[in-house]
Amino acid sequence: MANELTLMAVHAHPDDEVLSTGGLFARCADEGIRTVLVTCTNGEQGDDSGGLKPDDPGHDAAEVAQRRLAELGESVRLLGITDLELLGYRDSGMDGWATNQHPDAFANVPVERAAARLGELMERYRPQVVVTYDANGGYGHPDHIQAHNIAVAAAAATGIPRKLYFTAVPRSGVTQLFEELKRSGIDPGFEPDDDFGTADELITSVVDVASYVDRKRKALEAHASQGDSIFLLRLPDEAQRLVYGQEAFVRHFSHVPVPDGMEDDLFTGLRPQ
Repeated sequence: MANELTLMAVHAHPDDEVLSTGGLFARCADEGIRTVLVTCTNGEQGDDSGGLKPDDPGHDAAEVAQRRLAELGESVRLLGITDLELLGYRDSGMDGWATNQHPDAFANVPVERAAARLGELMERYRPQVVVTYDANGGYGHPDHIQAHNIAVAAAAATGIPRKLYFTAVPRSGVTQLFEELKRSGIDPGFEPDDDFGTADELITSVVDVASYVDRKRKALEAHASQGDSIFLLRLPDEAQRLVYGQEAFVRHFSHVPVPDGMEDDLFTGLRPQ
């Protein structure tokens, strides 16, 4: 339906959909909002089932992609996401990896070419709200940066989204998490840099997803091949509440009126009166 409320999130890899937007997806799905996940790469640069790293001889990238896409399908089911779109680009790997140089890596695809494909999806689904990463991709990952670039370009070229948001990790939340870990007797092994995360004054929107913590946990568990993410499931309960219970965003633009203060609903100004 032309006027159906629709959320589209543009993510880089299978599993990225959970931590920063899993609660938003689940909440919107429960509210009857159509939810569209665009996953840009197949996640080839993960460990394969034999434990081989991407730069190890014999690493089976095709097997990794197949496994991660199957995990993604289960996560989509758990979060109630109505539509999954796979752009199918090659995972570029972490910043500085040799895989960054592969000519087919997502980070090396001309922005206008990938943005045109995403624009076609925007034309099909007509999302009023689009969510992606900030210009640094959250933490400098080449594929996250590229996802940002094509989402911004597609939104501008189509003129379809009424609101565009970037995912964010508030610095105050990072501080709270590390303090909670220390209270629990857990040594994180490092201290976050002062500039890690998003400055609190830049946060425009915080969505309460505390009711969806269990579904986020299960969706993350579905991505069992990704050990770095699964580590978060071993945090103490209070630390998990801090990690999973809220999702924060920076509003890049809105073509509808928004509140002067903190926004608690990305569809503010778009819901039927």
